[in-house]
Order: sequence, then structure tokens, then C-alpha cells
Amino acid sequence: MTFQRARSEEQREIRRQAILDTAAAMLDEMPVADVSLNELSRRVGLAKSNVLRYFESREAVLLELLDDFMRSWLASLAGELAAVDPGESAERRSEQLAEILSRTLASRVALCDLISAQGGVLEQNVSVDVVRRHKRALLADLATMVELVSGAVPELGQGAQLVCLQATIMAGALSTYCSPTPEVLAVYEAEPDLAALQFDLRESLRVAIVTAILGALPRP
Repeated sequence: MTFQRARSEEQREIRRQAILDTAAAMLDEMPVADVSLNELSRRVGLAKSNVLRYFESREAVLLELLDDFMRSWLASLAGELAAVDPGESAERRSEQLAEILSRTLASRVALCDLISAQGGVLEQNVSVDVVRRHKRALLADLATMVELVSGAVPELGQGAQLVCLQATIMAGALSTYCSPTPEVLAVYEAEPDLAALQFDLRESLRVAIVTAILGALPRP
């Protein structure tokens, strides 16, 4: 793909979206740590200096993708939560909610990887303006998630926000721990007793989320 010089806002937006789409495709092939600005530039067909006209750094590209991926996940979550049965007890609805959150998060590997990298990597090498936009977007996403979670388990009350924050943070943390390197997998295969240290992301996340929800429910 080779672009001519952008001469209008519409053309600039096309270039910008092409950069984001290319970075998203790269995340289907590799972890966040392996996404480089050089390779992104090569794949999108622009010089690195031209990519930097649209995004101030690699991290700025990935932060915007994190925002996009979060909105996409929340849009799908609204339909998924229709499966929570309002006739069930608060405890049972909490279990249903945890199952849906863990399943949908675990299936979005790139989102979990971006969440994992957010604080320690992606929020470095970016300007105050980029961080401000990112945090505003996340705050809006959090409000959406709180509304969805509260609709499924209204008994959570003000505790819903903490549950939502914990669920997303745990998705990032556990995705790193539950994605062992080939070397670690080889050790588990060679020494089965060590495989007790290997965890499944979806199940580990489900247990962590249901524990957080039940812990936030008001005591009778």
C-alpha cells in the first residue's frame, strides 16, 4: 500500500484509519511488545516520519487502539448480558455476569494484551494531550461498563464501579500470566508436576471476577 500526499481532512482521516487498521492486524499476529514503528510504517506504506504526522509515537497508536477495542467489546457486551436471568438470586446473577465477562474478555486477546501494557508501557512516550484524551475515553467506557454491570446485578450499587475496574485490570494481569512462552510450555510438558502452575485465562478470570462481585455485594 502506497499513499499519495494527503491534501484534505478526509484524506488525512483515511491515512490515520489505515495506520490504526494496520496496527490492529499486527496485534493479531504478535504481542504488543513486538509491534514496532518501523514495521508498522513498512506495512502501511508510509515513511516513519509520515506516520508520526498522524500519531506522535507507537504508544499513541496503541493507546487509541485500546480505546477502540474497549468500545467494541462494550458494544458486544450489551447483547451478551441479556442472558443474565433477572429472576435468579443476586448470587446466581453474579455468577452469570462473571461467566460472560470472563468469556468475552478472554476471547479478545489483543484487548487484554493492551490493557496489560497500558500503565507500564503505553502511557510512556506520549504527551499530556494524548494521555488526557485516552483517560477521558476510558472514563466514558467505564461509565458504560458500570451501567451494563449494574443492570445485571443492581444490588452492587456503588460497588459496581470497583468491580468493573477490577475486572479489566485482572484481564490484563492474568492474560500475561496465562500466556507462557514456548520455553515455559516445554518445561510444563516435560515435567507434568510443574503444570499445576499453568492457568487457563478464561477460568482464572471467571473465578477472580465472581470473587470481586460477591465481595462487593452488600451483606444481609
